[in-house]
Amino acid sequence: MKYNVIRNEKYDFIGESYSTSYPNLHKYPATMIPQIGIEIFKELDINKGKLLDPYCGSGSSFTIGLDRGLNEMYGFDINPLAVLISRTKFTKLDIDKVKKINQRLRIRVYEYVKNEDNLKEIEIPQHYNIDFWFSKSVLQNLSIIRHFVYKIEVNMRRIFLLPLSETIRECSYTRNHEFKLYRMRPEEMIQFNPDVFGIYFDKLNKVIDIYERYYLPKLNGTKIEISYSKFPRKENEFDVVLTSPPYGDSFTTVAYGQFSMFSNQWFGIKYARQIDKLLMGGSSVKEIYPNSLITDYIYEIAKQSKKRALEVSSFYSDLDRSIKDVAKSVKKGGKVIYVVGNRRVKDIQLLTDQFVAEKFEQNGFKHMFTYERLLGNKVMPSQNSPSNKTGHRRGTMTKEYIVVCEKYI
Repeated sequence: MKYNVIRNEKYDFIGESYSTSYPNLHKYPATMIPQIGIEIFKELDINKGKLLDPYCGSGSSFTIGLDRGLNEMYGFDINPLAVLISRTKFTKLDIDKVKKINQRLRIRVYEYVKNEDNLKEIEIPQHYNIDFWFSKSVLQNLSIIRHFVYKIEVNMRRIFLLPLSETIRECSYTRNHEFKLYRMRPEEMIQFNPDVFGIYFDKLNKVIDIYERYYLPKLNGTKIEISYSKFPRKENEFDVVLTSPPYGDSFTTVAYGQFSMFSNQWFGIKYARQIDKLLMGGSSVKEIYPNSLITDYIYEIAKQSKKRALEVSSFYSDLDRSIKDVAKSVKKGGKVIYVVGNRRVKDIQLLTDQFVAEKFEQNGFKHMFTYERLLGNKVMPSQNSPSNKTGHRRGTMTKEYIVVCEKYI
């Protein structure tokens, strides 16, 4: 069965980005722009009820819920950095207290570095291969900031950790504008001498300003709970689900784990290098995913590579299980809105939008509609090699799909 797809130019949002409506506090890969959800909520007349995002990332769905007046929302993610970003944006803080801590932190850091004996005593983390990615002076200065940030009381600490996370990445030997980890060329490293303290405090001031102007005013009386875990199935609890699941496994599509690795390591996550294996499609399967409209496409991939076909099967097996849990958790009459992309593997396009509609219909839902929009405002690689042949390059996804279903039983 083919589920109808409607090309809807209204959802292209040409010339707009995430920050057009709500600037983010921290970069994050393949983030859903809030404009999509705001517009679809208006179209479906959703302005109340309990919202779920089972893979919430940096929290776009909660931004949308706040904009539309929802006052109870729940999110889940197993990437610690994603949870940190979301919790920071949607936790109400005493902004005057935040600003006073900012002033004290700046004074303490600059006073500390005046004494050379202090610099000898600062504890520098010993992560795997850390000297490959950071110079000694950068390691020292980042460690000083971390030392003082971790002296801040826990409920206030997150807003000071976020700019440290971005500073860690920006002051490493990682090439700019990449989500995966690629080291600079040697000649670039020789000239690379970032002002760690200047970068950090500049980012901190911007984070505080964005939080105060865009997020804090909307947090009055709103309950938003963000859990550091996979979504545990509920029973008939939610009125609406709004989410943008991964496009595929993190190893071959958007590298959430690689992007987050430095920050997670510096913030004490022991399994930071294993995040991608824990995400959707990260574990291996032994059989091609069966009995679905996606199955024939996977068999076409298997003709070229059985290994890739099994990796793709792993992703759809995980997505299937997740959809079953989400479906059980929605009340009768509730809506699910999945924003997905149809990636290519071995030059075979995988119709994830059709798969999502199929699986929800198998779990008590009726497919309402799917909108196709141009994908011009997500940060993604501009080209890849879907066939893995040298010199064979194609543009990555240029379209995105908004799949809407309603529960009828």
